[in-house]
Amino acid sequence: TQGKPWAAKFFTIWGGQALSLLGSQLVQFALIWWLTKTSGSGTVLAVASLFGLVPHVLLGPFAGTLVDRWNRRVTMIVADSVSALAIVVLAVLFATGQAQIWHIYVLMFIRSVAGAFHGNAMMASTSLMVPKEHLARIQGLNQMLWGGMSVFSAPLGALLLELMPLQGILAIDVVTAVMAIAPLFFIAVPQPERVTMTAVDGKASFWQDFVSGLKYVWGWPGLLLICLMAMQINFLLNPAFSLLPLVVTKHFNGEAIQLATLESLAGIGTIAGGLVLSAWGGFKRRILTAMTGVIGLGLGCLMMGLLPPSAFTWAVVAMFIVGFVNPITNGPLLAAVQAAVRPDMQGRVFSLIGSLAAATSPIGLMIAGPASDWLGPQAWFI
Repeated sequence: TQGKPWAAKFFTIWGGQALSLLGSQLVQFALIWWLTKTSGSGTVLAVASLFGLVPHVLLGPFAGTLVDRWNRRVTMIVADSVSALAIVVLAVLFATGQAQIWHIYVLMFIRSVAGAFHGNAMMASTSLMVPKEHLARIQGLNQMLWGGMSVFSAPLGALLLELMPLQGILAIDVVTAVMAIAPLFFIAVPQPERVTMTAVDGKASFWQDFVSGLKYVWGWPGLLLICLMAMQINFLLNPAFSLLPLVVTKHFNGEAIQLATLESLAGIGTIAGGLVLSAWGGFKRRILTAMTGVIGLGLGCLMMGLLPPSAFTWAVVAMFIVGFVNPITNGPLLAAVQAAVRPDMQGRVFSLIGSLAAATSPIGLMIAGPASDWLGPQAWFI
């Protein structure tokens, strides 16, 4: 992967994935707003988030093990195709006036399953396509991409909801998915050399691979501590932001454009944070950079929870702060793991970290939905 040739291949695939991400975020915004206006219930939003999260948590470690065994390019093609097909079915349901809340739950479940495989395959492929010295920069770019998508997708989603029926927005996602799949047919994605445990036929079984991944994470106390920290943060943070549409409608008496404004400012903050991290590189000890970010997350959420209905402008500031510190929290940790973990273990390790980190979110969501219907959606931010 040394020299220049890596960049053209990697960024062609990366560009396709970026377009697909935009389509997915437009759909996410439109569907969540539809659920908010149709139900007005924190529990419904929490259940939708659960369906989008639980498969990722439960399947993540297994998906990572399979990604390390399977062809990563084929895995990405199949995962993207399944997701696009599910969107086509939902678009037909909306076009014929048959769409119901549970249909959206099913779609979020299918997309989450596909995402568990796709995300791991892309993350694990990056470290083989990109030279080690550029991995931290690519992580900064990825964080900026997520931020950029939040900036454009939310207002674009709000605008498109005014201009076209929901099935039109779903069709855009299908087109962007095709753009992500196309380059994968023409560009080779390198496979890692497998360092296997000896088994009956000379190849490691699925369970041996799975257990070796668990042992690898368990035997690295620093990695385990990072997982525990992420579990605690996600228990509180993910449910809070799944309730953001209700904070907008019930607390600030806003519409889709106010929700889009908050999500955009979080995105602008993420881009700014990504730029700062790319230019600065963080403290010499990566964990100090990450902990500084965690403190910022806490302050931004507290601010969001304490604001009166008249202070929407300050809510925008709070969301900017949360967005800004997000890459400063995540970037150094992901770069450290990518640089230190053996390439043939990366699918397993990233999926285990992701699953452990997200494992507490469903518990938080199950409490947060009913709690917000009872105490108001701001309570969870505090």
